[in-house]
Amino acid sequence: MSVNELYTKLTRVWIPDADDVWKAAEITKDYKEGETLLQLQLEDETPLEYSVGPGKNPLPFLRNPDILVGENDLTALSYLHEPAVLHNLRVRFLESNHIYTYCGIVLVAINPYEQLHIYGEEVIRAYSGQNMGDMDPHIFAVAEEAFKQMARDERNQSIIVSGESGAGKTVSAKYAMRYFATVGGSANDTNVEEKVLASSPIMEAIGNAKTTRNDNSSRFGKYIQIGFSRNYNIIGANMRTYLLEKSRVVFQAEDERNYHIFYQLCASATLPEFKDLSLTSAEDFTFTSLGENIFIEGVNDAEDFKKTREAFTLLGIKESSQSSIFKVVASILHLGNIEICLERDGESCHVSRDDTHLKHFCRLLGVELQQMEHWLCHRKLVTASETYVKNMSAKQAANARDALAKHIYARMFDWIVDNINLALQTSAKQHSFIGVLDIYGFETFEINSFEQFCINYANEKLQQQFNSHVFKLEQEEYMKEQIPWTLIDFYDNQPCIDLIEARLGVLDLLDEECKVPKGTDQNWAQKLYKQHSSSAHFQKPRMSNTSFIIIHFADKVEYQCEGFLEKNRDTVYEEQINILKASQFQLVADLFHEKDDVPAGPKSSRVNVRAAKSVPKTPNKEHRKTVGHQFRRSLQLLMETLNATTPHYVRCIKPNDEKESFSFDSKRAVQQLRACGVLETIRISAAGYPSRWTYPDFFSRYRVLLNKSDMTLADKKLVCKKLLETLIKEPDMFQFGKTKIFFRAGQVAYLEKLRADRFRSACIKIQKTVRGWLQRVRYAKIRRAAVLLQRYGRGFLARRYADFLRQTRAALICQKQFRMVRERREFLRVRRAVVTIQAFTRGMFTRRIYWEFMLHHKAMIIQRSVRGWLQRRKFRRARNAAIIIQCGFRRVRAKRQLQQLKIDARSAQHLKKLNTGMENKIVQLQRKMDDQSKEYKTQAEQLVQVNTGLSSEVSKLQKQLEKVQQQDGGQLSSLQDELDKLRDELQEASVHRKRLEEEHCTEKTALQQRVEELETENCLLKSQKEELNQNILQLSKSSEVDGNSVSLQKELDGERQRYQNLLKEFSRLEQRYDNLKEEVSLSKFQPGHRRNPSNQSSLESDSNYPSVSTSEVGDTEDAIQLVEDMGAEKAAMDISLFMKLQKRVRELEQERKRLQVSLDKMEELTKRRGSESKSSSSEQEKADLAYSNLKRQELETENKKLKNDLNELRKAVAERASVNNSSNELQESYNVLLSQLRAASEELDARKEEVLILRTQIVSAAALQDKDKDGDKDGDNESHKDPELNNRETLDKDETGKTSHGVSESTNTQQDWCYLNEDGELGLAYQGLKQVARLLEAQLQTQSRQHKDELEALHTQIELLKDDIEKKQEILNYTASLSPEAQVEYSVQQEITRLTNDNLDLKELVEKLEKNERKLKKQLRIYMKKVQELEASQAAVQSSRSRPELSRQVTVQRKEKDFEGMLEYYKEDEALLLKTLITDIQPSTVSATVPCLPAYILFMCIRHADYINDDQKVESLLTSTINAIKKVLKKNNDDFEMTSFWLANSSRLLHCLKQYSGDEAFMTQNTSKQNEHCLKNFDLAEYRQVLSDLSIQIYQQLVKVAEGIIQPMIVSAMLESESIPSLAGVKPMGYRNRSSSMDMDAGGHSSYTLQALIRQLGQFSSVMRDHGLDPEIVGQVVRQLFHCINAITLNNLLLRKDVCSWSTGMQLRYNTSQLEEWLRGNNLYQSRAAATLEPVIQAAQLLQVKKKTTQDAEAICSLCTALTTQQIVKILNLYTPLNEFEERVTVSFIRNIQNRPLQRNDPPQLLMDTKYTFPVLFPYTPSALSLETLHIPASLGLDFLVRV
Repeated sequence: MSVNELYTKLTRVWIPDADDVWKAAEITKDYKEGETLLQLQLEDETPLEYSVGPGKNPLPFLRNPDILVGENDLTALSYLHEPAVLHNLRVRFLESNHIYTYCGIVLVAINPYEQLHIYGEEVIRAYSGQNMGDMDPHIFAVAEEAFKQMARDERNQSIIVSGESGAGKTVSAKYAMRYFATVGGSANDTNVEEKVLASSPIMEAIGNAKTTRNDNSSRFGKYIQIGFSRNYNIIGANMRTYLLEKSRVVFQAEDERNYHIFYQLCASATLPEFKDLSLTSAEDFTFTSLGENIFIEGVNDAEDFKKTREAFTLLGIKESSQSSIFKVVASILHLGNIEICLERDGESCHVSRDDTHLKHFCRLLGVELQQMEHWLCHRKLVTASETYVKNMSAKQAANARDALAKHIYARMFDWIVDNINLALQTSAKQHSFIGVLDIYGFETFEINSFEQFCINYANEKLQQQFNSHVFKLEQEEYMKEQIPWTLIDFYDNQPCIDLIEARLGVLDLLDEECKVPKGTDQNWAQKLYKQHSSSAHFQKPRMSNTSFIIIHFADKVEYQCEGFLEKNRDTVYEEQINILKASQFQLVADLFHEKDDVPAGPKSSRVNVRAAKSVPKTPNKEHRKTVGHQFRRSLQLLMETLNATTPHYVRCIKPNDEKESFSFDSKRAVQQLRACGVLETIRISAAGYPSRWTYPDFFSRYRVLLNKSDMTLADKKLVCKKLLETLIKEPDMFQFGKTKIFFRAGQVAYLEKLRADRFRSACIKIQKTVRGWLQRVRYAKIRRAAVLLQRYGRGFLARRYADFLRQTRAALICQKQFRMVRERREFLRVRRAVVTIQAFTRGMFTRRIYWEFMLHHKAMIIQRSVRGWLQRRKFRRARNAAIIIQCGFRRVRAKRQLQQLKIDARSAQHLKKLNTGMENKIVQLQRKMDDQSKEYKTQAEQLVQVNTGLSSEVSKLQKQLEKVQQQDGGQLSSLQDELDKLRDELQEASVHRKRLEEEHCTEKTALQQRVEELETENCLLKSQKEELNQNILQLSKSSEVDGNSVSLQKELDGERQRYQNLLKEFSRLEQRYDNLKEEVSLSKFQPGHRRNPSNQSSLESDSNYPSVSTSEVGDTEDAIQLVEDMGAEKAAMDISLFMKLQKRVRELEQERKRLQVSLDKMEELTKRRGSESKSSSSEQEKADLAYSNLKRQELETENKKLKNDLNELRKAVAERASVNNSSNELQESYNVLLSQLRAASEELDARKEEVLILRTQIVSAAALQDKDKDGDKDGDNESHKDPELNNRETLDKDETGKTSHGVSESTNTQQDWCYLNEDGELGLAYQGLKQVARLLEAQLQTQSRQHKDELEALHTQIELLKDDIEKKQEILNYTASLSPEAQVEYSVQQEITRLTNDNLDLKELVEKLEKNERKLKKQLRIYMKKVQELEASQAAVQSSRSRPELSRQVTVQRKEKDFEGMLEYYKEDEALLLKTLITDIQPSTVSATVPCLPAYILFMCIRHADYINDDQKVESLLTSTINAIKKVLKKNNDDFEMTSFWLANSSRLLHCLKQYSGDEAFMTQNTSKQNEHCLKNFDLAEYRQVLSDLSIQIYQQLVKVAEGIIQPMIVSAMLESESIPSLAGVKPMGYRNRSSSMDMDAGGHSSYTLQALIRQLGQFSSVMRDHGLDPEIVGQVVRQLFHCINAITLNNLLLRKDVCSWSTGMQLRYNTSQLEEWLRGNNLYQSRAAATLEPVIQAAQLLQVKKKTTQDAEAICSLCTALTTQQIVKILNLYTPLNEFEERVTVSFIRNIQNRPLQRNDPPQLLMDTKYTFPVLFPYTPSALSLETLHIPASLGLDFLVRV
């Protein structure tokens, strides 16, 4: 297209602007090629003449159509240039609050400086498994893309996160790792993903610091490799770090901080374990106070330090190692405070030996004080012949001290990284990995030094790799589509890289200068000027000879040479390192010992430098590699790693420097876009074919431009080719690929213009036709109106003439009447005048008479009043006299009462009453008065001192005055004036003192008055408080009664859901255990994407609703046993069950910590006791071993005795039970049994100890005799004297040989014993006493240990009480600060909380008692069952003997009417029965029979076992049935038909067990025959509970299978398919819609229609109905599936900008109406499934309603009740018009919605929970089928069953 066609009137363009970088304008006049002026109009309607031309400005950039503004991908823009990119980012960030935007393969992330709720687990699940272009841009989408490519391509991946400080790199990397940890959770319980995430707080503490641009800036680069197994579970991780900013340890700029760990440690210095660190506030240390601000707003260093320590512990770093690390950190702070004193000569210095910081430094690191003091101020010079020790100047010593501090910190940093890697590594083989690179972005400051040079060098390398990768992807895309392409010219920064790293480059010259003995920065700068002055990327500043400029890809950067050599050398003196190597602490010594030292030699081979290390390897200068060399090597290794992986790029942008939330500075944004390569990506993309369309999308979008003849062609590709050849004349502007059409930049905008013009022309034609028709209709109306007007006009004229005639006649009549009226009025006027005169005259005379009468009357009234006044005055005098007398009497009586009251007031009791409640305030006021009196005293003392001082000065002045008068009389007057001034000042001071005394007195009186007022006020408050408390109690009682009835149903549903979640968790763990056993047996790997579902993450549970996790289930077996015993119905009513489980978990955790502490103490005790003698310990061990063996043998014998006693007791109880089987007898037998068991156990304990003592004595005596034989010559005679001992010795020979039990005595002592003990009795007795003493000593030790434990428990209890007191004190202080109303409300809340806790404790106590009761009852049942075992076994033997004859007789003589609905089978046929009915059966084989036939057959077999009273058979059959069903379901875990079949049979078997249980509650609907078939002998309530749990598990599996089938169909069917043809339009899409995650070669992803989804739902419904599943269960399944449809549809709508349009709303409303019609057609509308679609329906309505005015906002708020405010705002932000005729939602309207108060409780999360399951309820539905009429088809092969 020519310029004349593009730059026409009304075309919008971008022009440069100094403030906003780019400003929008509109062309007001067509531009002709060759003109020098372009007529423009700005957005504020300001005209502007823009000069253009070859030597001036080029033509301005064209703006994209409004329909393309705000796109997810910048490459979707038709015009790709800088202003378009900037404007799109600005609109998305400010108007839509979208922080993520794609730019080809790059994700641009803008830091919002605000916490957004877009990183929850529900968002992770929404992005998991999705293609990258299908959802809105997100860091999770990039992570999912990397994860998917790793699994599909079997290739390692890398995510490169870059940006300048404060742009959000660390947070982005953290969220990416969190995604991998959640989606690829560890397959075992090692929780590697938690350890990976736990490394972040540690690295932030030791590697992050506050800078002027960022409060948490990473001052190092890191590359984290997350390793995955073949199943793509996380198995480990590894971290490599780059270029730690060591200079920050010793220097920080203004308003900056050192590394966080220093401030965290100082903030926690008051803790007891850190007392020996001798730390104070960070302000007291030089290394932490250089920035002059040690705090960060909103950051609590002490809390962060707790998290750091927790992370250390989680990673397995011991407490001792942590303590050593903190000592090293503290030593660095003390090292910085060591004061170096300059000597007098100025060339030497020293450190004071009394320097406390030096002492602390040496103590913490375990080094010698004198050596460190010496070598801090001296250095060693080694020559060929001698070694010199040279003094250092103070400056040199300070530099050496700082270098040592940096070196220590760097070594500690590397040690921590190495230990983190050790904790994250695994022994399993790593199959693949995903690397996350969090590295510094391009930096340029006012002063740029060595660190900025290395950072920018790394960014040059990364930018080169980025450019080549982008170019490679473009090339692959063109080759894949088989279109001709030419070489795209892109910026290659290889010359700049060569300038830095090539031979004789900047780094080489720097290393060479470092080798020179007296090399300086100035010499190095001159070498640079000389060597590289001709380079295009190198410049010399005009005004400096010590700096140089390098032209990087992003910008020019001027580097100051000062400090380059020192930082590159990183010099640390060897003597100081040797001192640290000799530290008495092993960890400190290990820090400075090299791991891979090489032999020193002038021609040594290469030193292997690991990429993670940026610190020097050895302090020897001749063989150390410089920092630049190490960094270049590590960077080379990093690039090799990145080149071997598939990279994914995240570019973080800092929107402003003020850290304001959602504020966008265009200048700063453009600088970063240029620096991070985003604009380079745009330029490369724009150089080729940036706009790409698939043929179907292009046809759908631009078919309006086709002719009618082209529409008939079936080949859409041919139609598109013809259309483009017709519309675009230049063939180079587009290319046809295999699946896409490629366009040059601007062509899509041109096509959009043509499309808009076609729509506009069509609109004009429609408007012309409609307007013509309207005018014709209007003309016809006007003609008809004219005819009608004429007719009415003529009639009007005729009627008007007739009216004239009538009016003429009427005028004559009116004249006649008027004249008559006029004359009559004149007559009446004269008559009225006469009458008036007469009336006034008569009235005057009458009034005169009346006034005379009134005068007489008033005189009488005056006389009456005077007489009355006289009488009243007389009465008042008499009354006053009486009152005075009364007052006198009353005053006397009142005085008496007053005296009595004064006496009472002086009593203490009265004072107590008055001062009740006011003591604290009075004490406070007294303290205040005391403080003021003290202050007054101090002031008085000061005044006295001042007076004395002044008087002394006056006396001195007088003396001086006399001297001066003697010397010079002229100075007398001046001194006299000064004396007067001093006297005036003294008077003023005295006046001031008097004034202070007066103020003190007035204040004191005021305080006393205030005390009195507070006393009265306190009395009033007390009375009001009592009244309010009574009212509150009444209100709380009434509210509790009302609230209980309302919340009962909610609590029931919640508890039922929690119980079902327990079952779900249990089944999941069972399945996981079986899977792990199967995986162990696998030996070969099957290639392919075996992706682990995200629900196996060990970070969080699958369900967001309250349930018991795996660990809680394992730790609370009693609680689960309680659930199983109570049953699902009763457990659901237990409100505090789940709270009890959680409380139990917390208690176990506290117990574990306590046991760990005790274990540590025991280890310390064992270490202390290890120094005891070996002989005594060995003898004691032998004694203990012998004692334990004897104890074991005795326990075995006692066990046998107990078994015999138990058998005897069973026989006795069985005999009694056979005599009388009543419940009373059973209870008596049970009581007898318990009493006998208790007596036996008590006797057993007593006998056990006695036997042990005796046996020990015997064995000890035998051992003594054996030793006496060997040690004494006369032992033989003595042994013959006591034959009994010899016999005993022979009997216990083997036993004594094994145990070697004896007393720990010496040989001499034993000989003395034998000497005294000729017959052996004395020694035996003494030996027994010793053994008893040993036992008593052991008991004493156990009691002492118990005492210690109790003491520790009391200490912990005291600490808890202290914490409780502190909390109560805080509550009291808080309450005192509140208003009276707030105090009452707060006290009510506290009281409710306390009562709730007490209630829970009481419930827990009741539950424990009930649990014990249930256990006892259970034991009773077990004992009773075993008691009846003999009788039952005998009955079974008799029945088995008589079975063959009976079966033959039944088969021969049976009749249909005699069937009892039972099936008999042999015990050995049980396996065949289960195999036939459960394992091998297919639903299709019994489809033509009675539904749930297997359940009926199994129940009939159970009935027969009950009939013959065979409990073993019943138990075996039910247990085997349940296990077989579980195995079948596990084998067919993805088969909906099989799962539905067994859900129906399990529920039917459960209903049969209820229907025929004999309970009256289940027999109300039975027939009389069915009641006869009830179970007779067994109560199978426990098995009913087990079957109920099994049914719930099958239901959950059924829902899971169904959701897995329909989940891939939902988005395509509900949002993407065109249910209403030709309604939806397609917008231009960017690079992400051709993402590599889409496997286009395999045909792309499948598309489903709404009809396919409805067919699938209908198939589900028909299968469940055919299997005989209860309609209520079918309704619950459908309800759950509709919830899944609603949640997935709404979540995708909230995360996809391309579907938030008016047409999608119309499609969505149509789709939901079709689903509702399907519900009505299948009689499922009553299942409440339609209500679950309400959020989607309201979202569709929201997309279609008008969104402009305040009334529209009110309508939306009242309409969208099922949506949260966050969801409404999100949809409005995402709303995108598909055509130019639609309007966007304004920002003001969205703010109006946000600010509008909504009376709703919105959840914090944005997305709906797709994993939420409604609690299932199995209603009891008895069967009307008679068991005796059931027919078993012969095809089942159940001939071995016999009908009874």
